[in-house]
Amino acid sequence: MLSKSFTDLFIRKPVIALVVNLVILIVGLVSYTKLNTRQYPRSDSAVVNVTTIYFGASADTVRGYITTQLEQVISSADGIDYIESSSSSGISTIKVYLRLNYDTNAALAQIASKIDQVRNQLPPEAETPSITVETADSQFASVYLSFYSDKLDQNQITDYLSRMVQPRISSVKGVQRADILGGRVFAMRVWLKPDELAARGISPSEVRQALQANNALAAVGSTKGSMLSVSLVANTDLKNVDEFKKLVVAERNGSIIRLSDVAEVVLGAEDYNTEVRFGGQTATFMGVWVLPTESTVEVIKRVRDVIPEIERALPAGLNVKIAYDGTRYIDDALKEILRTLIETLLIVMVVIFLFMGSIRSVLIPIIAMPLSLIGALFLMLAFGFTINLLTLLAVVLAVGIVVDDAIVVVENIERHIRDGKTPVDAAILGARELVGPVISMTITLAAVYAPIAFQGGLTGALFREFAMTLAGAVAVSGFVALTLSPMMSAYLLKDHDHEESGLSGRINHLFDRVRNRYERMIGASLGWVPVTITGAVLLMLLVIPFVMFAQNELAPKEDQGVVFSILQPSPTSTIDQNVIFAGEVQKMFASVPEYENSFQLTGSTFGFAGIILKPWSERKRSSIEIQDALQEPAAAIPGLNVIVTTPEPLPSGGQFPIEFVIRSTADHREMLEYAEKLVLYANTDANPPNAAPIFYFADSDLKFDLPQVKIAIDKDKVASMGLNLSDVARDLGSMLGGGYVNRFVNDGRSYRVIPQVERGQRLNADQLLDYHVRGPAGQLIPLSTIATLEHTVEPRTLNRFQQLNSVKITGVGPSIDIALKKLEAKAKEILPPGYSIDYGGQSRQLRTEGGALWKAFVMAGVLIFLVLAAQFNSFRDPFIILFGSVPLAIMGALVPIFLWKTTLNIYSQIGLITLVGLIAKNGILIVEFANTLQEQGVPKRDAIRRAAATRLRPVLMTSAATVFGHLMLIFVTGPGAAARNSIGWVLVVGMAVGTVFTLYVVPAFYMLIARDHNKATAGRQSHVAAAGLAPAGVHQK
Repeated sequence: MLSKSFTDLFIRKPVIALVVNLVILIVGLVSYTKLNTRQYPRSDSAVVNVTTIYFGASADTVRGYITTQLEQVISSADGIDYIESSSSSGISTIKVYLRLNYDTNAALAQIASKIDQVRNQLPPEAETPSITVETADSQFASVYLSFYSDKLDQNQITDYLSRMVQPRISSVKGVQRADILGGRVFAMRVWLKPDELAARGISPSEVRQALQANNALAAVGSTKGSMLSVSLVANTDLKNVDEFKKLVVAERNGSIIRLSDVAEVVLGAEDYNTEVRFGGQTATFMGVWVLPTESTVEVIKRVRDVIPEIERALPAGLNVKIAYDGTRYIDDALKEILRTLIETLLIVMVVIFLFMGSIRSVLIPIIAMPLSLIGALFLMLAFGFTINLLTLLAVVLAVGIVVDDAIVVVENIERHIRDGKTPVDAAILGARELVGPVISMTITLAAVYAPIAFQGGLTGALFREFAMTLAGAVAVSGFVALTLSPMMSAYLLKDHDHEESGLSGRINHLFDRVRNRYERMIGASLGWVPVTITGAVLLMLLVIPFVMFAQNELAPKEDQGVVFSILQPSPTSTIDQNVIFAGEVQKMFASVPEYENSFQLTGSTFGFAGIILKPWSERKRSSIEIQDALQEPAAAIPGLNVIVTTPEPLPSGGQFPIEFVIRSTADHREMLEYAEKLVLYANTDANPPNAAPIFYFADSDLKFDLPQVKIAIDKDKVASMGLNLSDVARDLGSMLGGGYVNRFVNDGRSYRVIPQVERGQRLNADQLLDYHVRGPAGQLIPLSTIATLEHTVEPRTLNRFQQLNSVKITGVGPSIDIALKKLEAKAKEILPPGYSIDYGGQSRQLRTEGGALWKAFVMAGVLIFLVLAAQFNSFRDPFIILFGSVPLAIMGALVPIFLWKTTLNIYSQIGLITLVGLIAKNGILIVEFANTLQEQGVPKRDAIRRAAATRLRPVLMTSAATVFGHLMLIFVTGPGAAARNSIGWVLVVGMAVGTVFTLYVVPAFYMLIARDHNKATAGRQSHVAAAGLAPAGVHQK
């Protein structure tokens, strides 16, 4: 008779069991109301963007004078993973990728401090570097609002939004920021007229100096008498167009020359190089970002609630619509997961009923399941987790797992009732027998997820909540199985006579026949142990080719209801030209049957567009299928290179799925040759004929196709005229640079003042020679007197990676892993010494973290082995349990991956890790019972045969609950389905195959490896007798 156990208390005093479990229920429900909702767990993966404007400067000048100097000092800051930089005409951009979970504020402070050290070494004409931080999960706003009008100009709309709408939305609880995108900010545009300037003998730099000198701020102060103080102001600044027009620029021969005489002054916009459209109509966007600590769905719901209020206050003719709502995908994905959860619960209920045949028996695990899941919500709140796609996926998986403990307990108690015991006695005895196995199974499953929880990198940050939620649900289920389930069994289950009658009796008799037949089969197989083990080992070896030929990816593509297009215009294009061709992209979007709306952000050098698809229930094709269908029409659009892609399934940074970097100290011109070879290879030979392409598209970011005109100044002639080059540079910069001089105030807000030659006078480079610059004795001379024009071709941008010159090969394809392998092999073949390769964005994450979960898999195996060794006080038993079941289950799970039903990705790898814990539970039940029988004097062979037969029913029941409970994961469609499909295939096939083999291979390994407890006991007794210390009741001779 087993000694007393703590479970006796809950059976004899059922109120205590009820109270304890009601507390779990209440605490879990309260926790649910306090949990935030997000798309993904929060990951502190940040990028610090350092942008420096140098109006009019060439890419080479920007790189030499700004980018390189800033890179050198920034690289010495702490917490940096890698640095990318891009130098193009007029702008330097440095992206500093921080290490995961590094303190963003500390990094920001350090980088700002480093930049301040070299600020005085940058060109004085360059603007102060601006520093912004972008986190991986805030690359895109949660919602975009579109404002459009047929009556108002873009700068008027932008000004209204910045004054009225932006403050209102920013004040909504939980909103981090509301940014205006594609807007045109008011600016005082001073359009210089070169002919008028020359006729009046005024140089462009004089106009600029006049604007600086006569539009000044005055902080005069105040008078202070004995009894009265009066504030003083002076009108030294200019406030409107008329005042700017009347500004005196110079005095010539006694006559005053005003700004209006040499320039056209208008209240225009800072920038005319961006065009935003919504549904083909010109618009201005406002993006709304949510605080990381807030619930995304709840905050955007609050934003939606204030939109009617904003709409009522809009000026006549201005309209607002929600262009894109990212929470719609989150909402639909969460609903789909909840639907899958309900379906899983119902399937598990049916499976348990078919195995037990009694509503009373079914009721116990059915109550234990939701109670375990609700209890896990409290642990989620305690650990600071959120409700997101991954934690809800964990809950769905938990349904088929947490029910196992309750099934095992109820089945064991029913077995004792059928042996003639009363329900209460059967519950007490059955619970005592299972305290050890249930604790072992619970700790084993929890131990499986421990390595994932402590995994580093973005994978660890994202899946830590997943692993801990699942481990928490399993831990709660173990507690419920040992407290509530035995108590309910004692008072709900009927006696022996009822168990043998009705549907329950028929099912029991059926299982008796199945068990007896299985016992005969296992008895026969134990005579052929070497054959069984040899067959098992041969099947285990199939894991190697299955893994080798599996398709790898970071995560499967998800249907997020949107398809993106990246627009790459020609190097000489203007905004006007790009808008025309972007209209063709809009026509392509509108031709898609699933089209609901679209947005476009078009610039002079870059464009980004997207088609918003109809809800999932209203379309037959997924966004992935639509992406594939758009490849051909996108390639046919003239004037633009249109790259069609879909959003990344995980927040990983980067612009393209495939980002392959070549680094070297060599000049960019030398690197161009190798980049072109790789791009040509990717677009031709890398794609197999008559098969699916490896690359839909491939390109490099290094293009020597930007026409550039060099103003070649004769330095000797300049010197002979008594001029200096700085005066010439200043005049040219004043006419063409487009930089702002200072600011003016209008209705409480300040705007820039920008002098520049009017567009009609800078249509082509030859017009520059007619410009006049300050010559000898203050006279103006044509630029053609001292300069000529030289036509060259330069790169669009000069890029660097980790402070080395770099070329990035970007692309889109169905498999990132296969595409990278192709590029890696080709690069190894053609690149000379001194060149190295690296990765960016999602490709970098795949290469650095794609195999990280395999390490977690090995760690999980080691940890389970140690836990089981401690539980069984043996190193042999864990080996029997794990080696007899896990490899064969893994082999089965890899079959759908090998057959390309899914890929080897983060989700399928987590499915494999979960499978280790699930399949080990079957071995634990069999081995633990076999050891118990041996200790009761049963021979080793009979013990394992009886243990396997006795545990057949709970093994089949738990396995069936897992297989059928997770079966819906394979067939789900819609938002977030790809991840569930992937993990479902692995669990269902792996568990089904693994269970079949476990029932035969574990007993074989037990016969081969397990210790014979009878011999060990006999040996100990002989040793004691020989020492003259016979046990009580034994007479010595």
